[in-house]
Amino acid sequence: MKSLKKQRRVQVIILTFVALIVSTALIGYAMRDGINFFRSPSQVVAEPPAANEVFRIGGLVEDGSLVREEGETVRFSVTDGGASVPVTFTGILPDLFKENEGMVGTGSYVDGVFVATEILAKHDETYMPKEVVDALKEQGVYQHYEEGDG
Repeated sequence: MKSLKKQRRVQVIILTFVALIVSTALIGYAMRDGINFFRSPSQVVAEPPAANEVFRIGGLVEDGSLVREEGETVRFSVTDGGASVPVTFTGILPDLFKENEGMVGTGSYVDGVFVATEILAKHDETYMPKEVVDALKEQGVYQHYEEGDG
């Protein structure tokens, strides 16, 4: 009798372990296209990613680089103080998007230009994404603005 209970317990444990492995594999398979790694402009210039790799880039919109072309196409450069990467985007930019402000873009790096499919700008006067702040601090150009500063 005890041997039958022990055998059932082992079977349940093995079945649970197999179900856990299968569910983990299915979750990983489903998320493979949804995971976008963050890179700073310096990282992109140092080690250019493959043209088919989708990733996020962030930094400051370089002063004097914003050019609006025909239609909804916009060209600008994003910098972290150490390197600049040209960006092209076709679509409507966020209202708070402007030069010398933080941004994060999602897209791919094709022939030396980051082709963005999505552009995000900071949503208030003090917010900047953690990845952008870390990249700017690494280059020594991050300035933290306290409340009341201009």
